[in-house]
Amino acid sequence: MKSKKIVVVGSSNTDLVIQVPHLPAPGETILGGKFVTAPGGKGANQAVGAARAGGKVTFIARVGNDSFGEQALAGFKREKLDVSQVTRDAKSPSGVALIFVSAKGENSIAVADSANGRLAPPHVSPAVIASAGIVITQLETPLATVAATVKLAHAKGVPVILNPAPAQKLSDKVLSQVTYLTPNETECAILTGIKPEAGQKSCDRAADALLAKGVQTVILTLGSAGAYVAAKGVRALVPAFKVKPVDTTAAGDIFNGALAVALLEGKPLLDAVRFANAAAALSVTKLGAQSSAPTRAQIEGFLKRSR
Repeated sequence: MKSKKIVVVGSSNTDLVIQVPHLPAPGETILGGKFVTAPGGKGANQAVGAARAGGKVTFIARVGNDSFGEQALAGFKREKLDVSQVTRDAKSPSGVALIFVSAKGENSIAVADSANGRLAPPHVSPAVIASAGIVITQLETPLATVAATVKLAHAKGVPVILNPAPAQKLSDKVLSQVTYLTPNETECAILTGIKPEAGQKSCDRAADALLAKGVQTVILTLGSAGAYVAAKGVRALVPAFKVKPVDTTAAGDIFNGALAVALLEGKPLLDAVRFANAAAALSVTKLGAQSSAPTRAQIEGFLKRSR
């Protein structure tokens, strides 16, 4: 399994980031500080996060025939991603995200999906999915494409991680084919009507609702509280690591990418989640999305120091 690739199906964006004292309220104009242009998109973040954590990654995505698309492809190649499945769209520009980051490390994000919205089921190769060791997808591309990806992986017996973000409802059919579902509190509330809180019975109730829909393993990401894991015979809160946050952008994406690597390497479930927690913790100590993804050596060093 270690020799097999992680296949990520998802979005690619260019992030336009402004640091601000606090997140602007409606109608409020804030004089910001540093402005940064950085590669982003949930799918691309997860792909880069997985690659830096030690995985071999194939990325299935769609970018525009523009300068942002050229920059994205060049970045993927630098990260040693297999980009043979990244297609160019002549009719739509590459995706862009406008991001405010507050002094507390909180963020507010608006996304123009553009070419991401034109990633269609035919762009997802059945052969590429069948040859994967594990598949990751999220919800920044059309639901039809997500459903097709999950269906293909399920039919071929390939484990699939579905990160249900940005938050929206999913059909029971899609959920029944998911191996690992990784919602945060908001996403879980939209899927189940229950907002989980660490240490509370709400975590069990939310997990039970998702397991009842056929999800094999539920991993509720609870920010600074850690991750609550629920599967057959397993109920546990894996604590987060204490760090000083600078920017929480892409922390969930880095978590999912690192989780895929650890699972593909055969780590026990709770150890895999701890590995992913460490990667996410390191990511929030740096500004940016993909630029914040830690390397394998950094993750292992952090885990060793944290024992």
